[in-house]
Amino acid sequence: MRLSALVLLLALPALRADEGMWTFDNIPVQKIKAKYGVALDATWLKNLQLATVRFPGGTGAFVSREGLVVTNHHVGRGAIAQVSTAKVDLVKDGFIAATRAEEVKVPGLELMMLVSMQDVTAQVNDAVKAGMADKDALTVRRNALGELRKAEEAKTGLTCEPVTLYQGGEYWIYRYKKFSDVRLVAAPELQVAAFGGDPDNYTYPRHNLDFALFRVYENGQPYKPEAILPFSPKGVAMGELTFISGHPGTTYRQQTHAQMVYARDIGIPYQLKSMTRQKAALQVLSATSPEAHRIAADAIYGIENGFKRLSGQLLGLAKAENLHKVEAAEAALKAAVAKDASQRARVGGSWDRVAQAVERQKALLAPSTLIGSGRVTLLGHALTLVRLAEEEAKPSAQRLTEFSEGNLKATKARLLSPRPVQKPIDATLLAVGLRDANDQLGSDHPFVKAMLAGLSPEAVAKAAVEGSKLDDPAVRKHLAEGGKAALAPSTDPMILLAKALDPFNRAIRKQVEDEVTSVFTEHGGRIAEARFKAFGKSLYPDATFTLRLGYGLVTTYANGTGTKAQPFTTYMGMYDRHLGWGGNAAAAEEGAWTLPERWLQRQGQLDLTTPFNFIYACDTVGGNSGSPVVNVKGEFVGINFDSVFEGQGGYYVYDADTKRAVATDARAILEALRKIMDAKHLVAELTGK
Repeated sequence: MRLSALVLLLALPALRADEGMWTFDNIPVQKIKAKYGVALDATWLKNLQLATVRFPGGTGAFVSREGLVVTNHHVGRGAIAQVSTAKVDLVKDGFIAATRAEEVKVPGLELMMLVSMQDVTAQVNDAVKAGMADKDALTVRRNALGELRKAEEAKTGLTCEPVTLYQGGEYWIYRYKKFSDVRLVAAPELQVAAFGGDPDNYTYPRHNLDFALFRVYENGQPYKPEAILPFSPKGVAMGELTFISGHPGTTYRQQTHAQMVYARDIGIPYQLKSMTRQKAALQVLSATSPEAHRIAADAIYGIENGFKRLSGQLLGLAKAENLHKVEAAEAALKAAVAKDASQRARVGGSWDRVAQAVERQKALLAPSTLIGSGRVTLLGHALTLVRLAEEEAKPSAQRLTEFSEGNLKATKARLLSPRPVQKPIDATLLAVGLRDANDQLGSDHPFVKAMLAGLSPEAVAKAAVEGSKLDDPAVRKHLAEGGKAALAPSTDPMILLAKALDPFNRAIRKQVEDEVTSVFTEHGGRIAEARFKAFGKSLYPDATFTLRLGYGLVTTYANGTGTKAQPFTTYMGMYDRHLGWGGNAAAAEEGAWTLPERWLQRQGQLDLTTPFNFIYACDTVGGNSGSPVVNVKGEFVGINFDSVFEGQGGYYVYDADTKRAVATDARAILEALRKIMDAKHLVAELTGK
């Protein structure tokens, strides 16, 4: 029985403006053609798909036939910092490789290009038997996906990942080509890439030259990509249609009303408080020496960025009209389900089950957050090593998910990655985590007693990090290959700490999976089924850090200042903002609006009218950082780097009036390379001139 047209209309949150993060198997080409008169054919879409790559935490794109990749400076910042030293700070001072020989390889940096996708929904659902408990169904689905992943990797030689869409309405295997030889080619100075610092973050107008160039190599030679996005010779204009391809991280638009209320009242405030403590501790570390300041800068930036993003999400959830939309759509879908006997039997009670699981989520929030490795890299490696031999000895279906046969290869790859570990950061964050556990769980909690053994959190963290040898990939490899025989006699303090952590983490993890995650998966999936049955793929799925396409116009919006935001900024505006804050003599906001000396010395060489940043109405979230913005010809016109603070509520509820993305204009990149960065050879490569 189909739901009535009226009920469907009520239940469907209207897709306003150009809402949507569309998977490449389901691009709304007819809708785009009807609205804009633009026909996107399969060749155009395939070129955009293959030209787009995934960075850790973000996106990039091939922009030359010699394997040149553009991304955001802030996406590449960790890699740039990795190849910097105390004497040569490439983040602060910028970098240009004058020749291919000067391009700097970044150990452990891997880029991923989506080659193809396969719908495996039927195979996954067939593995779940009627009457199976929620927790068992969760395990069965995970194992089925893991086995499918393993089989596809063996068959194709590609790196495969399982993908869940529509809250379980669909399951896919995505196949990627992995690039492991990635070299830094160019980056501007941090003070220009992140001009305005944290005060200007998530605001507009902006003046950020937020780009970096890397080159992919294969077999020691520059990679020859099948697809590229050539720089547009004209740029983009107000009112012009743009497209963005990238990897939006996670959205929550298909969550229930109860889940969103939890995020507003409990989840996000808890995260914000935790991040405040972490930032304060890292700032103390940063103040100890110039080298500590350099090392801590990227971690502090990441926390500041996340804090502001979460604050914007909270602001969006606090708008009563946003949750009213969710509540109304939910009520309409419930009413529709109630009219269908089969749907009523399967889905009718699912909202209540999710709400009950939310109550358990509240109770388990602190222990599930604190009893784990957190953001401490060494402790994560140690916990993987402690579990590896034990889990491998079990049948695949009985293992922790990350150790199943289908996922084991990826887990080992992460463990053995040559990416360096910053011990001072680990020590600081471990101390904060242990201090939080002591304060929130209590000094008498068995986990706290086991981890601290009567010592202070700071003393335990210092001894474990400084005494550990696990920052050496060769040591990790030896322990991984040696199994229990190598691990049992190990006196590495981080291994010992992981052994103390392991049983407590297993217990809380099982409790969360049994009482929360499995319910969200099963009953969130059933609700998604009802929605999916009604609307099919006329809706887009929540973001999952997989490749998506969005579209929208270069436009303006009312940003709360009493006027409309300008669609473009210029180099002239950057210098005006610099001078308006007192130039380099000013210390306001830690020099957020100062400029590197060469940018002052060469100001006269720039065409100050060059478009710098622009806003446009594509639907984006975190993970879209570094996403290429292209015109209808598929030409590169800019690179996404931010979205406005007012639109951060879009993680949960889309608002066409405030959802605006911010990009660095391609013309600004070329102007800087020509006039400031002494990189005319790269301009020639990017433009063919």
